[in-house]
Amino acid sequence: MGYIEWKDKVKEFKPIDVRGIQGNFFAGLKNQAMKVGVGEGLEVVQSFDPIPLYEVMEGLGFEHYTEQKNDAEFHAYFYRVAVKQEEKDIPMRPAALTNMPLIDDKLGNIAVNFWDLTWNDENRYLPYETRLLLSLTNAVGAGRMRQATRELVKAYIHGLDSKALDDVFELLAWNQGIGYFSSEIGPSTLFAAYKTIKNMERQGKARGEICETLKEKFGEKNPDVKV
Repeated sequence: MGYIEWKDKVKEFKPIDVRGIQGNFFAGLKNQAMKVGVGEGLEVVQSFDPIPLYEVMEGLGFEHYTEQKNDAEFHAYFYRVAVKQEEKDIPMRPAALTNMPLIDDKLGNIAVNFWDLTWNDENRYLPYETRLLLSLTNAVGAGRMRQATRELVKAYIHGLDSKALDDVFELLAWNQGIGYFSSEIGPSTLFAAYKTIKNMERQGKARGEICETLKEKFGEKNPDVKV
């Protein structure tokens, strides 16, 4: 379809104002979206262009159109054209970006567009999994184990072979040193997620079951991982 064909219906859409909401509101918004029928829609109001929502809503059968009212007010209209489950179950959306407008509205918009350029732009050359691993190792080097854990979980759920993680941790031991690895990386949530993958694979568990375990144990519910 397209916005032209359903623009006259937007006045009937349920408005949801998420400006100023801190933390990960994606799950709650997704639950509301699942209740919307074909031919109906939602209006999401945010202080920046809600780019991270678009792929999630598309996977649920929604088209979207966004209007910018001013520098700090965006109205994203989502119209449901089909009822389907999310095709791409991408965990750990960048919820931390919602903190940026608390500092400055323009900063929020800059941050979300920078995120979109870094992770979604079609001109990126390296495969998504490779970029996640680079982000993981950079995070470890900066002492950000929370971020590193999130990147590991996303990479594995996206389809990365655990053998690649073996290489990553061997290189971390080499570059960071055995002492640092033993005292900081070994006891971390990052290494716990890695051990979960390896142990479940040795037990012959299906990849789908491993992914569900990762999301449950090392997702947003885990205080050492959530942002």
